[in-house]
Amino acid sequence: MQIPVKRRLLWSGGWFLALVWAGVFPLIAAPGPHRLWGACASAGYLCAAAAALWPRGLRLSLGAALTGAVAVPLLVLMAGGGAQSEVFVIERSGMLTLSQATPYLADPRSVVEVTPYLPGMAVFGVPRALIGGSGPLTGMLGDARLWCAAVFLGCLWAARRATRAGSGRAGSWRAGSWRAGAGGTVDRSLLGAFAASPVVALPLCVSGVDLPLTGLLFLALAYAARRRPAAAGLALAAACSLKWTAWPAIAVAVALLAQRGGTRAAVRGAAVAVAGTVLLVLPSALLSPGPLVQQVFAFPTGRGPWQTPAASPLPGRLLADLGPAGWYAAVALLLTGGLAVAVSLVVRPPYGLVSAADRLAAGLCVAFLLAPAGRFGYLALPVTLAVLARLLGGVSGGEPVRGRVVRSSRPARPAHAPAVRSGR
Repeated sequence: MQIPVKRRLLWSGGWFLALVWAGVFPLIAAPGPHRLWGACASAGYLCAAAAALWPRGLRLSLGAALTGAVAVPLLVLMAGGGAQSEVFVIERSGMLTLSQATPYLADPRSVVEVTPYLPGMAVFGVPRALIGGSGPLTGMLGDARLWCAAVFLGCLWAARRATRAGSGRAGSWRAGSWRAGAGGTVDRSLLGAFAASPVVALPLCVSGVDLPLTGLLFLALAYAARRRPAAAGLALAAACSLKWTAWPAIAVAVALLAQRGGTRAAVRGAAVAVAGTVLLVLPSALLSPGPLVQQVFAFPTGRGPWQTPAASPLPGRLLADLGPAGWYAAVALLLTGGLAVAVSLVVRPPYGLVSAADRLAAGLCVAFLLAPAGRFGYLALPVTLAVLARLLGGVSGGEPVRGRVVRSSRPARPAHAPAVRSGR
């Protein structure tokens, strides 16, 4: 199938922008895994930009981008043991969980021994503890990034099934979303392009820690939009057992469930989410309450005995660097922003997957920008949620209002029926 010239130029221009983004990393004082990813991804994006100009080069363009930005750097980094420190933290927490039933060291002596995640994240380190890393193949199979990516892709597959089950037909523009045509070709192309983009490819190759969190949060919103409170609650519980930054998603999903399915569905989803989170977190909280509080809550906010490496010059961090008064000012602004998002859920509840993802993305952006400690990379999570909602979901079958779906009262005319003209 030939691609129109305008669309080929758009694809090529998009890959060129990705090339510029990736090309910066080898030129700056970035960590080694980031520089390696930038070099490989730049070559892939350059080939993708050139292939996109060919009338039949869409698949070749996607293949080049995915190979250069995902497959090659991920395999090289896994084979060579290169990764961000988060990968080693997850793998160590998996080993600790198997040996002492809790992922936290009682007396960490340095920042590298701190586990700033909730107990659920240790699951991705269990393969390393079971498989080991004596050989090249076993070392790659035990890499936490591989399992983080697998859960992320599995969540996207499940969310795609849920959203497609709720769409009446394919191949049409609807409010704020694009549905794929016959066979889902356009849908898969856009998903592949987003997977190859720096927003997903970079964290997937060098860290992977936020990918399962993003996938589970999106899956929870997709289930909530489909009026499946139990499934949404289970996905939320799994996400909330990984990082406490996922907890605001419960409020967004509950508001969406209330709008789509009524009060009973909202209560059921909230109950499953809270009970599941408590069930997953409580054992470690009982076994090591002090280390959990110090490492999971105090350390990421800059109040622990160790200096957090999350020190990007975001507004909250700049305020916290001014001293105790600045730290409290950052926290006050953070709470104010959170309160504003909570009020918006009551005043104007989300009505579909796109609006719910946008609301959660806005809340996470406020949290990451105003937190006393943060990184620019954290913003990839809300961006991914907003983009995935537009690629995979949206408002299907009409816009729901007060739990109902408003449809046009005018009956649809069959495609084969001729138009009726007046006698004028």
